Amino acid sequence: MTKYLERYTRHIPHLRHERHERYAWVGCAVVALGLALASDLGPHRVWGAVAGAGYTIAAILACGARFRPAARTVAVVGAVVVPLVSLVASGLGQLEVTVVERSGQLLLTTGSPYVNDPTAVADFNPYLPGMAVFGVLPGDARWWTGGVFAAALVAAGLRRAWLFACPLVALPLAVGGIDLPVVGLMCLGVVLAGQGRSGRAGLVLGAAAALKWTAWPALPVALALIAVRRGSRPAVRFAAVALSTATAAVLPFALDNPSSFYRNVIAFPLGLTDTTSPAASPLPGHLLATCVAGGTVIALSLVSVSALLIGMSLVVRPPGTPRAAAVRLSLGLGLAMAVMPATRFGYLIYPLVLCALAYRKTQHESLPAARAVPVVSSREKALV
Repeated sequence: MTKYLERYTRHIPHLRHERHERYAWVGCAVVALGLALASDLGPHRVWGAVAGAGYTIAAILACGARFRPAARTVAVVGAVVVPLVSLVASGLGQLEVTVVERSGQLLLTTGSPYVNDPTAVADFNPYLPGMAVFGVLPGDARWWTGGVFAAALVAAGLRRAWLFACPLVALPLAVGGIDLPVVGLMCLGVVLAGQGRSGRAGLVLGAAAALKWTAWPALPVALALIAVRRGSRPAVRFAAVALSTATAAVLPFALDNPSSFYRNVIAFPLGLTDTTSPAASPLPGHLLATCVAGGTVIALSLVSVSALLIGMSLVVRPPGTPRAAAVRLSLGLGLAMAVMPATRFGYLIYPLVLCALAYRKTQHESLPAARAVPVVSSREKALV
């Protein structure tokens, strides 16, 4: 399946096919305006209206060859910058922003980012302790989460205006997407692993793993990549740095109050608490959990099976290039997020950004000569 995906995605048209660019911006405008009309969340409606206007102007500009570069700039400004500034100034955002900022304040005052006995949705903090850092920093947490995301992608060599303007990325940048810094650091970690910088890759992916569970699948993928390209000693170095970084950030809080940690970080995201997570997009896992007797157990079993299959693929056919590693990670996360009992469409940002990383244009992906191997082709509810 991975081999098929790699072959198929090579043929996905890029937005830089200029004669089709106008239609891409028209499609984005339709999505944004549709969200503005259909959503019951205030920040989403604001983003949809503002971004829809930006995409429309970008589509008009893209009709002329001279103005196509300007169209991409207008799309980013209209879909990200203007709505972000407007929402921050008016104090509107998804519940994630409030949760992260509160967790930072709790960390400073109580020494733990978690509420001991959460009952309402707003009481739960489903993120790992590292995410509280964004709540400790001054100002709105969105400046920091978006800044880390952008900086990580630039450092990874992924500088594409269309990616930042894509609705799946632009929306969380404006309303408060906690997955942004996670996937950004994952991309940077995969690139560093491909370059043989095992220590730096371990540090970056360890930091991502301290933010949210969704980053943990990147650890075995990067480990396999380093082992193939550099050998066992760099792989061991990567594992030691990554695990020690993540463990140092997570374990003290897990041991301090295991019950609170379990309820917030494990039970709530998996839909195992009496309080229902608002992450309820009609993807297969959520439909199983809500419409089928014992559906939650079935969905969790499917998550385990998908993880097992991806793990086996790392042994049978380990990735030999950063491109192959990004595709493998994209496939694994896409499968898992489709069958999770508490899931949402926003999770699609992971396979999107990882595929963009895999098929970005680079001069070459060189292998070290000594160990060369064949290249394998108002705060409103949206808490996750």
